[in-house]
Parts: sequence; structure tokens; C-alpha cells
Amino acid sequence: MGIRVFGWLRRKPVEKGHFAALDSARFPVFAPGSVWLVGAGPGAPGLITLLGYHALGQADVIVYDALVGPGLLDMANPKAEKIYAGKRGGKPSPKQADITLKLVEHAKAGKRVLRLKGGDPMMFGRGGEEVQTLARENIAFRIVPGITAGIGGLAYAGIPVTHRDTNHTVVFLTGHDEKGGIPQGVDWASIATASPVIVMYMAVKHLPSIAEKLIAAGRDPADRLAIVSNAALPDQTVLETRLGRAGELADASVPTPAVIVLGPVSRYRETFDWYAGSLRENTIG
Repeated sequence: MGIRVFGWLRRKPVEKGHFAALDSARFPVFAPGSVWLVGAGPGAPGLITLLGYHALGQADVIVYDALVGPGLLDMANPKAEKIYAGKRGGKPSPKQADITLKLVEHAKAGKRVLRLKGGDPMMFGRGGEEVQTLARENIAFRIVPGITAGIGGLAYAGIPVTHRDTNHTVVFLTGHDEKGGIPQGVDWASIATASPVIVMYMAVKHLPSIAEKLIAAGRDPADRLAIVSNAALPDQTVLETRLGRAGELADASVPTPAVIVLGPVSRYRETFDWYAGSLRENTIG
């Protein structure tokens, strides 16, 4: 007697999308009463890491910064409480102590707390200060690194932060302190010539003054300077000038947030400028 093979047994299995493979991945447990500090990347939602995406779906409470786009929050657990904790220069902003207190309170209430920060939480994001408090309060935490704007944001502008033909070092610095002024702890004389490339965060407001300090310390006024605004987003813009002309930007309307790069690497935009035209229509990145 022959063996009958029913039609439903002969059908080819439905192929699942590539991302479906993650459904069975063994992600770390996001335990109640813990806090995850997650880097959201420089702008586009698609630049968040897999661990960050996992945390978005598991969190009970999400405390997020101003630089976290709404497209990323759309990927979050729909039942999660979303708390805005954004800080923008010159605008009313929550105090850091109050933000940290929210993390502690919600964690002690048994919630899965996601602290979502633009870029990388430990790169000028005050993530270290928040972790110090969590450790002191005996609250379990995990740090999930993100793509920082000083690297990923520049890449979207066609600027490699390092290139073998131009630089083997790079300096990262912030352009303002906790009070909004120029950082007093920066040794500008040493910084000026320490590396061919200097990447500056949150420095648009004080750029003319910073340029003066760098030039006075020996930096060439003819050095290339590029300002990348709204990096990795459809409305990204890039302004290119020279260090000696930075003073002309004092009254200019430079969109923020922005990351600034000083040095020869911005010359590669002439051939590396890939994020343009129809590529910007995809809001994922």
C-alpha cells in the first residue's frame, strides 16, 4: 500500500523575516527593580543597538532625553510610562538630581526602568553620575552603550573621525559646563595641538570663544571646521568653514543639536557624502 502525502504536509514552510530570529534569542533579563542606561544613538531610530531595542520592549518606565526621537519611542512597550527629562541649552530643564531621583524611586517601586539617552550614555551624558547614585542605593543596573554623535553623527555627514592619511589620534571635548559656560577645567593650551582632529559636543554657543582660545594656543586658523546639525536625521545639515572664521557664526542661526569637528577629516566629505537624496526618505536611518 502506497503512502499518501497530504497536501498540507507538502507545503513549504512560511519563511519568517530576518528579525524573527531574534524572538528566540536569549537576551539578558531586564529584572524588575533594576535600571538600564541605554544609548539611543545620534538620531535615526535604526541606530539603536539590539540590547537597547530589547530594553524598549521590556521597560515599565522610560525616562528619556530631548535628543531621543519620537520614532524610537514608538518602538517602546505601549504600556510603559514615558517621562520626559530633556535638557536643552537656554530652556527650562529638569535638574539632574531630580532626574536621578526618579530613577531611584521607580526602581525601588519594583519597575523596570529604562534611562534612554541620546548618543552614548557615558559620553558627556552624565550617565556616570546616575550610575554612582544607583550603586550607592544598591539598585541593580546595566549600561548599554550607544553610537555617539561624535563618531556616528560624523559618519552620516561623510566625515570619518579617523583616517590613516590624516590622523591617528582624536580628542573629544564638551563645549559647555553644567552651568552653561565654557568648561573651566579644559587645558586649552594643551588641547589645541594635542591632535589633528578635535570633536566638540554642545559647543555651538561658545564656538567663537573656543576658536579664539585654540588659535591663541597655536592652532592654525586655516584648519577645516565642520558643524553637523541634526545628525542622522532627514533634516541633517552640514556647515563647513575654517577655524579662523568661527567668529562669524556668533550671530548665525546654526541648528542644534550639533557636533563640531575641527581638522582635516572633513575634507573627505567631497567623496564620502553618502546620506543624501532619497536615502533621507527612510526615517529609520
